[in-house]
Amino acid sequence: MSHTTNLRGHFLLSMPHMQDRYFAQSLIYLCEHNDEGAMGIIVNRAVPIELRTLFSHLDLGTTDHLQDETVYFGGPVQPERGFILHPADSGHWNATCDVDVSTSLTTSIDILEDIAAGKGPKERLVVLGYAGWGAGQLEQEISDNAWLSCPANSDIMFRTPIEERLTAAAMLLGINLDLLTADTGHA
Repeated sequence: MSHTTNLRGHFLLSMPHMQDRYFAQSLIYLCEHNDEGAMGIIVNRAVPIELRTLFSHLDLGTTDHLQDETVYFGGPVQPERGFILHPADSGHWNATCDVDVSTSLTTSIDILEDIAAGKGPKERLVVLGYAGWGAGQLEQEISDNAWLSCPANSDIMFRTPIEERLTAAAMLLGINLDLLTADTGHA
């Protein structure tokens, strides 16, 4: 990626004027960013299904340790496809990719089987779907002031309550999103 900065392992924060129904008020963790485009997971939006119910639909069984765990809406692309974000040091399964030194992404069923058995990663986001951008599309959206970016933070992604994640990521940049105008433009 010679002409732009590689944002893999960064957060994208939607600007207050974002009106897109999928991305307004979203915090996205970028799992891939190169000359061909970008792929990310929204980490602050839940779907109306609990993990226990999802596992029941997948015939993985239900266990008491799952409780009322949140399942996340990762984006509008392939919403039937599952992804698990987890700390990189929590294990590797058949289809695990290290996004950065602290976070991995797994897409294989074996991680779900381990979670159902109580052996999976303790910190995790189980996600349906993802956000995707074609070549140059994300760079144009950033240029159009649709997104802010900053290095991702595991505490925000895995340990901060879902409704506080966007604000917490903005604070990493020293920004209070409530004080930004919803008007767009260039200085």
